[in-house]
Amino acid sequence: MSEYLTTKELADLLRIKERKVYDLAAAGEVPCSRAMGKLLFPRRAVDAWLASSSTGFAPGHMAPQPNVVLGSHDPLLDWALREARCGLATFFDGSMDGLDRFAAREGVATGLHLFDVDTGTWNVSAVADRFARNDVVLVEWAERQRGLILRADDRGKMTGISDLKGRQVVPRQAEAGSQHLLEHLMAEEGLGPADVIMTAAARSDIDAALAVSQGTVDAAFGLAALADQYRLHFVPLVDERFDLLVDRHAWFDAPMQTFLEFCRGAEFADKAGAMRGYDVTGFGRVHFNA
Repeated sequence: MSEYLTTKELADLLRIKERKVYDLAAAGEVPCSRAMGKLLFPRRAVDAWLASSSTGFAPGHMAPQPNVVLGSHDPLLDWALREARCGLATFFDGSMDGLDRFAAREGVATGLHLFDVDTGTWNVSAVADRFARNDVVLVEWAERQRGLILRADDRGKMTGISDLKGRQVVPRQAEAGSQHLLEHLMAEEGLGPADVIMTAAARSDIDAALAVSQGTVDAAFGLAALADQYRLHFVPLVDERFDLLVDRHAWFDAPMQTFLEFCRGAEFADKAGAMRGYDVTGFGRVHFNA
């Protein structure tokens, strides 16, 4: 069974016309995600929405969510959460998965880097489509360099997405923002799924970089910082923005405040400065405030 419903499938489930589904999505009254210009409705969040008869979630009528940070894995974020000793746990399994779990109130924040093809912007469309009527805030975490991670002896052999044709590439899971972006960039270069040899999916950027390091694949679409960590060659392609979507009530609780205070300190700044491809000068900038 698919984790996402199409517009037609949701219309059939609700016994309404497809046009009404589009109206509900536009009004933020049904949980939805936008991927590559298409509306998708996560089954988990739709079930929670139907069960609670609410739009997304209703903090005043439901139990507090656990102190967990969801969504996409980020090496700097993972490090900061541990070093801050703030009491926030993690469950990282991709941007889309994080949005679904956040909507189902399985965590207090979620990390995401979702590119909107129509607007050329990061994350705001995905959040506004789904959480416009919820108590949330989208704040910037960092800008990161993403590109091709290659073995050191492949330096110069691949310089762009078009060079992936016929190569073994480790993909990410379908819920990962980087996988959606890779597929978009491939399509722009005229490459389809059959043009690249995709291996089993890696569930984190770390696993993807390890696959290159171990010689089991030719390339991964990953972060500059991880290429450096594993002494691999890196071809920069995209400057992406990684944001945190945070429940506004949890923002003022002790775990989140402890974490944010740590991120304003010198230790955090030094760590970010030492990681290739990171720019945290926009840390804390608000990009969406419902």
